[in-house]
Amino acid sequence: MENKGNQQEQANFNPQNVDEYEVQAKKLLPKMAFDYYFSGANDMTTLAKNRLAFSQIEIIPRFLVDVSKINLSTTVAGKQISFPLLIAPTAMQRMAHPDGEIANARAAASIGIPFCLSSWATSTIEQVAQAASNGIHFFQLYVHKGRQSTIDLVKRAEKANYTALLLTVDAPRLGKREADEKNAFKLPDGLTLANFAQEQSKLSTDGSTSGLAAYVQAQIDSTLNWEDVQWLKSITNLPIYIKGILAVEDAIKAAEVGVKGIIVSNHGGRQLDHAPATISVLGQIKKAVGDRIEILLDGGVRRGTDIIKALALGAKAVLIGRPALWALACGGQSSIFQMLTLLRNELHLAMMLSGQTDVNNIPLSILSFSPLFFNCSFNSFASFPSQTTFSAKL
Repeated sequence: MENKGNQQEQANFNPQNVDEYEVQAKKLLPKMAFDYYFSGANDMTTLAKNRLAFSQIEIIPRFLVDVSKINLSTTVAGKQISFPLLIAPTAMQRMAHPDGEIANARAAASIGIPFCLSSWATSTIEQVAQAASNGIHFFQLYVHKGRQSTIDLVKRAEKANYTALLLTVDAPRLGKREADEKNAFKLPDGLTLANFAQEQSKLSTDGSTSGLAAYVQAQIDSTLNWEDVQWLKSITNLPIYIKGILAVEDAIKAAEVGVKGIIVSNHGGRQLDHAPATISVLGQIKKAVGDRIEILLDGGVRRGTDIIKALALGAKAVLIGRPALWALACGGQSSIFQMLTLLRNELHLAMMLSGQTDVNNIPLSILSFSPLFFNCSFNSFASFPSQTTFSAKL
């Protein structure tokens, strides 16, 4: 039972930025759950670089611009959304709050943005669709060794009127998350991976390793390749986004095979440590593929100014993962809505203060990059368009 001190602290909780939700969530969550949500792979270098790279981009404001009317709305997968943000697919959300994925889906629907459901959710595809029937739902997909499991998930998402599939391609094995190994991570009693039959729904561990790492090794198909993207296209009419793209060559290939879009993502720094920060490769990917496919980005977004930076570099919208988990832990649906409103308001203010009036038309020329930004991705400098400005000589 929560003590009176914690209840009073919760009552007085008045977050002014996204990071304050994390601080509060750490006080509220069991250690195993917090460590699972928070940790990155190995030294967590990529996890840190996701934020560091954003901090090394400056916004050059334009003044004497009429900013009395600001348009934040855009379209993703053909759906109108209220501002260019999606809640990213994160696993096992009922570890953070009893309402789990349903709370996030309802909060997203109430503010007019998509919610992306993880394959490894603790709520089913159907439960989320029914609980937030007015929302826009995307379904994140891993390809299993037993392809029938994958086919069944796709058909269930279609039947439940999901808008798109997000095919995760960066996890043939689970990255080494040392906190999960130390904690011998497993799902708390009473929770399962709700979208799977009994034999695939539990994470077992002998106490010496992460139960999720063992699950991925046993279940996920490490032979996944570009032919399998074509196979997935052949079994569904839903638009497909490939999640986990970091290389220009892979972005070009994605455009060639005809998917709807890509998500520039390093899995929140949880897979290959020392992979580049996502924002540091976004510009070269946009330059390579242009408007042939939609480009989304996740990894390190914590401020409205981060959203502007990603849009200027070519993203259609961004996704947030951990912030939605921290807000969920702090108070369920109402806290998530509060956090999303905070980010939307930050974006609106940043648009006004930078002299931008439409999220669909933010020029690259408003950005300036420090040398440290390019250290986050070695090849970025040579690949940037000529109109890019620099805050220091290299």
